[in-house]
Amino acid sequence: MEALAIRWFDYILRGIDNGMGGEKPVKAFVLGWNVWRDENEWPLAGARVSRFYLHSGGKAASLTGDAMLSTAPPEDELPDHFVYDPADPVPTSGSASGATDQRRVKARPDVMVYTTSPLQEAWEVTGPISAEIYASSSSVDTGLTAKLVDVRARGYAQNLTDGIVRARYRDSFEKPEFMKPGQIYEFSIDLWATSNAFLPGHRLRLEISSSNFPRSNRNLIQERICFGRPE
Repeated sequence: MEALAIRWFDYILRGIDNGMGGEKPVKAFVLGWNVWRDENEWPLAGARVSRFYLHSGGKAASLTGDAMLSTAPPEDELPDHFVYDPADPVPTSGSASGATDQRRVKARPDVMVYTTSPLQEAWEVTGPISAEIYASSSSVDTGLTAKLVDVRARGYAQNLTDGIVRARYRDSFEKPEFMKPGQIYEFSIDLWATSNAFLPGHRLRLEISSSNFPRSNRNLIQERICFGRPE
């Protein structure tokens, strides 16, 4: 990566004709396949949007919960909830620039875990990722985090990309607006982008919580968070 950056700066800032100007504008490293790929567009030409939905019987907390992630829209299902404690926030474990096993974090009761069934064939995900979450809080403000994870056949859970939103900035950074306790709001969490091939036997996993500390500043108010669809 350092050599690639130096080539780009040499071409842009120093005017050195090193061939960079003739290369395709998008270069992606596809995890899983572990190959570099050059593309002409971003998002990729021919890519299609895939939607996954949260399913739960009301016990999505930790790895022992009953929650699932699938392409089937939810029906009448119970909401999930947890208590956020600023004195014990969810610790940062890896980031978009580094992978670590997420199983220790997922054992916490304040991390909601939604996982697909094992894949029967490889499935590549390359492009921007976002999570649309409906939630309420007992407080006037909260943080909401989302993390995309690749779960291998033997259980190793590799973080791919994540994002966070502060509730009062859910609609605008210029005009913050606090929540009404108990009222359901829609939150859009930008998880940036990834390029990953989920191999056969692997599972997609989405984690949702209220903190990722110390990478992101924590909300200092203890609260009860509830996830559920609006009426």
